[in-house]
Amino acid sequence: MLTPSMEDYLEKIYELMKDKGYARVSDIATSLAVQPSSVTKMIQKLDEQEYVTYEKYRGIILTKSGEQMGRAMKQRHSMLEELLRMLGIAEETIQVDVEGIEHHVSPQTVKALTNLVDFFQCHPEYLTAFAHHNHKPPQPAKPDTDPSNDQT
Repeated sequence: MLTPSMEDYLEKIYELMKDKGYARVSDIATSLAVQPSSVTKMIQKLDEQEYVTYEKYRGIILTKSGEQMGRAMKQRHSMLEELLRMLGIAEETIQVDVEGIEHHVSPQTVKALTNLVDFFQCHPEYLTAFAHHNHKPPQPAKPDTDPSNDQT
């Protein structure tokens, strides 16, 4: 079973591999604002659970299950950002709230929220109506924030 911290690491490794083609302990430590020794300990745990392959001084590679989990964590994160953006939440609040929410929702709730985001994307007139009801203008979607766009 993955802990919230493990999920964060897998998401970050997935992001780094997508962006740079590789993930190093130092990159992960910088991105997550933790000590390299903490990253190494977590990577060893993820290696034991077969989410990554780690060789000291050689790098980190996601296994198939690690890549699937990292992608799912990234999609969940992006969907929650988009949902909060649609609700008119300020960007600085979105980042804090997503970190607080993302590890505490069930897969069933994630699926329902994803369906809601998809519905609003397919029917922007309803999002506009909601925004008027809520007295806040809807925030436009940021490019590539649609979790379904992640094709890896």
